[in-house]
Amino acid sequence: MPYKNSFVKKKIEEINPDIDYRVKVVGLIVDKTDDTIVIDDGNSKVRVFVDMDIMEKMEIHQFVAVFGSTIPSDRGFDLKAHAVQNLSGLDLNLYKRVDDLYKILGV
Repeated sequence: MPYKNSFVKKKIEEINPDIDYRVKVVGLIVDKTDDTIVIDDGNSKVRVFVDMDIMEKMEIHQFVAVFGSTIPSDRGFDLKAHAVQNLSGLDLNLYKRVDDLYKILGV
């Protein structure tokens, strides 16, 4: 069982803002404005509000992990980033294989 203050890893389409408050999503930055980025996890997209000091380090097509809180919106929900981790050097195929193994084992 996750700790109350932990971020639960979810695919964007699995997030229910009524029960999921702190989440971790992994995906590609596909759009960027002055204060938001849009993350695509391969199935869905979500708008993420990011602080300016973090925003300066973000680039379109960068692979990232976003640790954030859900915010209800007219589209369903957005995220407010607490932290953004650059995963650009990550072996994506290996990451997906390990993620699949975790799902099989129920971890």
